[in-house]
Amino acid sequence: MDQLSYKTISANKDTADKKWVVVDADSAVLGRFASQIASIIRGKHKTNYTPNADCGDYVIILNAEKVRLTGKKMTDRVHVRHTGHPGGQRFATPREILAKFPTRLLEQAIKGMLPNNRLGRRLFHNMFVYAGTEHPHEAQQPTVITLKY
Repeated sequence: MDQLSYKTISANKDTADKKWVVVDADSAVLGRFASQIASIIRGKHKTNYTPNADCGDYVIILNAEKVRLTGKKMTDRVHVRHTGHPGGQRFATPREILAKFPTRLLEQAIKGMLPNNRLGRRLFHNMFVYAGTEHPHEAQQPTVITLKY
């Protein structure tokens, strides 16, 4: 019997066609926006998506401080962290986090939507979040994309 005329091609770090994209987070709803960005970083929008490989794109996110939450989540939600020392449990609302670290809220949301393993930690480095509209990645010639959120 003849062989099939096509083969399933799995992407790896050498064959992945990685591009640079710029996304504006101005007035974007946090969770919806983060899930779309995580999908782009993961590479799920590509035809040669491979679950165990870094085949996604590099994403530059601008205006991270202008992200919004629906309802009263900005004041009522509480983020908990621990310093590692006895009695070191700290609480903060999203409004407090945005005031002190404008990019952290978006970074934490996207990181939580990536795989919790070595691949997810590697994929997290393919994302660059900036509070303003300027970024130092003009040499990569990124393409601007708009997301529906």
